[in-house]
Amino acid sequence: MYGPEQRRLLETESTALYEALVREGAIPLDDPRVAVDGPGGEAFALLVELGLAQRDAEGVRWVPADPAGLQTRVVTPLSSEGTRLLEESTQWSQTLASLGQTYRRAPAQPGGDSVTYLRDTAINAHLSGLVADVEDEILTAQPQTGRDAVALAAAAVRDTAAIDRGVRFRTLYQHAARRHTPTVKYVDVVTARGAQVRTLDEFFNRLIVLDRRIAIIPGSDDLSTAVVVREPAVVAYLVDVFERAWERGRPFGQKDGETMRDIAAEQRAMTIRMLVEGHADPTSAKRLGVSPRTYAGYIADLKAEYDAETRFQLGYEMGRLGVTGDETSADD
Repeated sequence: MYGPEQRRLLETESTALYEALVREGAIPLDDPRVAVDGPGGEAFALLVELGLAQRDAEGVRWVPADPAGLQTRVVTPLSSEGTRLLEESTQWSQTLASLGQTYRRAPAQPGGDSVTYLRDTAINAHLSGLVADVEDEILTAQPQTGRDAVALAAAAVRDTAAIDRGVRFRTLYQHAARRHTPTVKYVDVVTARGAQVRTLDEFFNRLIVLDRRIAIIPGSDDLSTAVVVREPAVVAYLVDVFERAWERGRPFGQKDGETMRDIAAEQRAMTIRMLVEGHADPTSAKRLGVSPRTYAGYIADLKAEYDAETRFQLGYEMGRLGVTGDETSADD
């Protein structure tokens, strides 16, 4: 059976000799171009082996032959071997995938690796494999940072495939996600398939829980590292944190006037708490899930509301009035 080395030789040197043979009609046996020890010896020997160069009736010249017959002798065996290798690779893939599912579904063993660290491009690849094995439920909490339109589009494909398999899907966002167009489009796609999405004012970090057996959390602030946790007690704790936050969340699809007023009041209260606690603007903006510019607008609104020109005056007025950010409604 012929391989890539012979094909490359045929495509280059052998083809040039074959074209000369066709063009001239015949080449003498003692032509230096086809001498065994000449520069084209190996290339011409391949033509002879393939039957593309044959001796004439007198046996004194090389003449060209039609390559049509090579399809059966060369290509067909390669195609059959390719089909066999493809089937074999499929069987290997299925076997290894089954072993991978066994490993990922097993609870952490004493002394085993209950925590795995992933970095950079390995994160999404590993996550896609884990999601593909989910059978029952996916829980996610997604802060309003680090997910652009491209990332959300890829997530939509991955998550809808899981939902279509019958997997229950719930996710939490910050209230600010309601004004982020790519996130709104993503939510529209997954909720149309049956996912449930809610939003919260409180800050929470990224969290993914698969079948309540595996949790994925950030390993660094820049999201370049992820931690895969299989320790049952830790995963159960994270699920409990999620469920408590879920109960406080507001359905993403609710957009009535009362709901939007409540959300605005919660974001206002969160802004006040950030001020009272003395957090820097970038930190406060991140916890609210908004840009620093939007957060500055929230502060400006509070200054206007309390008739203050500086943050010091704003803090003084709120302190004098006993405003702490723990108020439960806009009326309070």
